[in-house]
Order: sequence, then C-alpha cells, then structure tokens
Amino acid sequence: MTQNFRFYKELNGRWYVELPGWKGPKEDLEMVQGADTMLDLISGTANECLLKLSDVPFDHAELLDLEHARELNLGGGGDYLLHKYEGETTLLRLWLCEVTNFVFKGLPERIYFKKVQ
Repeated sequence: MTQNFRFYKELNGRWYVELPGWKGPKEDLEMVQGADTMLDLISGTANECLLKLSDVPFDHAELLDLEHARELNLGGGGDYLLHKYEGETTLLRLWLCEVTNFVFKGLPERIYFKKVQ
C-alpha cells in the first residue's frame, strides 16, 4: 500500500489525519504520543503536511520501525521508532493507534514515508 495522506493541525495545536472512509469518531484520528511531535518536525511552522506512506520501500523514504505491537486493551496499534529524519538522528518514539491497521490492513514492521512537496 502506498498512498498520500494529509495531516492538519487545528488551532488548539492538535494534529489529525484526514482519512476519507473512516466511520469512527474524529478523536480516533488524532495524532498523539509522539506522532504529533513527528508532524511538528516534518511540517516546520506549517499547520498541515502531505505525506506519502507505504509499507514497501521507495526512493528517498524515511523509516519508522515497529518496536512493539500493543494489545487492544492498551490502545492497539504499535510503538514505532524514527531513528533519523533528513539524515539527523532523532530517536523519536511514537505510538500509531489502531487506525494504522485500518490504513495498512495490518500493522507493518516498517512504515516508509516522505513529505510530499
């Protein structure tokens, strides 16, 4: 699966992913526990960014590595590590919730991404 996704920050500072077809509540689409920090890093001063996401490698992609899959009673999804971003060491840990399973039809061991200009 390779697809572009729009992420946007509301006036209250909370990040969300725009996900057409999502039938659940909006709060499920909020980026929290490090994912918001990653989006701040990627977007700079902008309040939105477009990311190409994939579970297969592609040229010039950044990489998130799955460290731990969470049980559903602990929120589901998985804990990922962003080792580097644009060649700079970040060692940023983040949680991607159960919506990740919806997007990828499973929990990828690696998620490849790149900011779309």
